[in-house]
Amino acid sequence: MKILSWCKANAMPLIAVLAAAVTACFVPPDAAYIGYYDIKTLSCLFCVLAVVCALRGVGLFPVLAQQLVRAFHTSRSVVIALVLITLVASMLLTNDTALLTFLPLSWFVLHETGQEKLITLTFILQNCAANLGGMLTPFGNPQNLYLFNHYSIPNGEFVAIMLPPFLLSTALILLCCLFVRSRPLTVPPQRIPLDKPRTAVYALLFCLSVAMVLRAVPYQIGLAVITVALLIMDRRALKSVDWGLLVTFAAFFTFSGNMARMEPVRALFARLLSHGTMLVSALTSQIISNVPAAILLSQFTDDYRGLLIGVNIGGAGTLVASLASLITFREYTKHVTGQTGRFLLLFSAVSFGLLAILLLAMGLIMD
Repeated sequence: MKILSWCKANAMPLIAVLAAAVTACFVPPDAAYIGYYDIKTLSCLFCVLAVVCALRGVGLFPVLAQQLVRAFHTSRSVVIALVLITLVASMLLTNDTALLTFLPLSWFVLHETGQEKLITLTFILQNCAANLGGMLTPFGNPQNLYLFNHYSIPNGEFVAIMLPPFLLSTALILLCCLFVRSRPLTVPPQRIPLDKPRTAVYALLFCLSVAMVLRAVPYQIGLAVITVALLIMDRRALKSVDWGLLVTFAAFFTFSGNMARMEPVRALFARLLSHGTMLVSALTSQIISNVPAAILLSQFTDDYRGLLIGVNIGGAGTLVASLASLITFREYTKHVTGQTGRFLLLFSAVSFGLLAILLLAMGLIMD
């Protein structure tokens, strides 16, 4: 039972490693394998995750969130505040970290104010906000960080590409929030101690990690400084890093590198991508998730604009389209029992609705 539970908790890394192992049967390991791995992407991702874990450990995010939530006094405004907090956090902290930080806060607020009926919709909208809100920055979604480095996309061009789908996504998510009935409520206070000195140091380390991503600081220097600082100040943050995500990335680098060396696969994806990079990448994300889709398809196309937009809006749709959606589902089933069917039905309606509108709108804009 313990092994089964561990496998369920680490399903994505296991699948990624298995996929890499299968492709290794067709492309035996050789010297070319070394060229598969984007060390800069892995280093930047590790640093962002590690520093964010340290900031979570000192209690910064719940404190900031509560200050914002207390400013609102109706069920609708509180839900909007929680969704917007998640959206903004995803742009800075990565989408999975934003969800891990603010989904428990949403459950606490709605449970304590007697608004349990709103938990399902709020979790789903926060999931959409994290997946689609994180598209605006290179470090908001893991696939962004990879594509940003892989294609060496200039900072300004990256934002210019992602701004239209980001604005449309934000407008659609806020429109969905209006379906929440507005009722008066009181948000209960929750006392959380905040270690201010450590928070200041970790905030500086976070700025350093952002500078690494934006190429303002060599990643080797940032990696060394952040690792040493956390080894001294907070080793628990290093232990709390989502190592499964890093393993998943490394495994999919192997998988995509091997796939790119198989001639039938190259011919297949060349034919598929001729029908439109954005559409193919969004649909591929529905099956294998948007992070592996980004890594795989980047081996077969130079259309980084279409690929970037496709794998980001492709985070909407199925539950497996984004790793962050699996986090939301896990957190929901942890706090709410007997409502799995209702969650999946509403999740599919909202998520596929957003995907369809975004694909149509971006298809018209890009044409």
